[in-house]
Amino acid sequence: MIDLTSSLYLGLKHDSARVPAWERLTTGVPAALAMAPAAGIVARELADLIGAEAATLAPSTLHAFWDLFGTMGAREIHVDAGTYPIAWWGAERARCSGAVVRQFRHHDPAALRQAVAAQRRGRSPAAARGGGPVVLADGFCPGCGRVAPIEDYLAIAASAGGTVVVDDTQALGVLGTPASGHPYGCGGGGIVRWSRLSSPRLVVVASLAKGFGVPVAVVAGGGAAVQQYLARSETRVHCSPPSNAHLHSAMGALRINASRGDALRSHLAALVSQFRAGLGTLGVPLTPGLFPVQSTGAGARLDVQVLYRRLAGLGIRAVLNRPRCRPGITLTCIFTAEHRQADVAQVVRAVEIALGARRSGRRGASMMAAAR
Repeated sequence: MIDLTSSLYLGLKHDSARVPAWERLTTGVPAALAMAPAAGIVARELADLIGAEAATLAPSTLHAFWDLFGTMGAREIHVDAGTYPIAWWGAERARCSGAVVRQFRHHDPAALRQAVAAQRRGRSPAAARGGGPVVLADGFCPGCGRVAPIEDYLAIAASAGGTVVVDDTQALGVLGTPASGHPYGCGGGGIVRWSRLSSPRLVVVASLAKGFGVPVAVVAGGGAAVQQYLARSETRVHCSPPSNAHLHSAMGALRINASRGDALRSHLAALVSQFRAGLGTLGVPLTPGLFPVQSTGAGARLDVQVLYRRLAGLGIRAVLNRPRCRPGITLTCIFTAEHRQADVAQVVRAVEIALGARRSGRRGASMMAAAR
């Protein structure tokens, strides 16, 4: 069985034999009172990797988003319609505390500009003296295969004295500083590096569970913003901090990323290119770009549920999902650096068989008809 369901993009697994030992699993006190020494090391390294002035850790993005907007004093939150649910939950909690939460069209700076302007006009003089708008978005959307226009969002938010909060879970560990010969860029620092951004009005929240294979989260941004989060976060008072097992695994992941992360990303990009070329010969449309999450179905003339079952019968395990930014159901194949060229060739051949393709070379519309 070839598994195309895992989001461990760099193939990091952190087996017990390779994770450095620790004296005890947890400190036994909340993060507000004490953090393990390794937490500070990991936070500093992540801040440098992401390109932020400062950073701190949380057990998960749910913990981070649960009270992030409260620590910011957010009273006006504009949410990109494609934002991942966990970040949305944080905005909804802020709504319960009186914040105004509005959704705007996915990846549409013009819609955001109109929404911010409308909200400005409708505010009372007392409300206008409060903080500026907070814009919430995912850094990369796997549903449509696009990087969010964070620079545009930042310009709009900053002009009104506001802040942009980015959930960068997908891109951290995959995308980095653009460089010739590196399709994903270098370093794996995520959207801030990829977009070449630097602003104290930008806050990044990201889980390391995908690119780096460690279920722990980072909150990174300007020094003042991170200090405000540290001082006001309720989850840091009422929840346990990341365990030493997670911290030591994160340290190991960052070491691997520094030593051979770019090589892993280059291998991954080559696999995705091979897959896209193979499915292109079969006339199967895919979401744009080389990100390791590759999908087909939404808007294509394919019965993806039938295709999914046929692939499973051929030993290929894929994912059926419903993107937030596109209509319908998609069939998604997720590649990691653990896959090999032979795996990709086998997947492409399985898709060809599942579509009912003949070796004589039928392509295009006839291939789509075979799948219906």
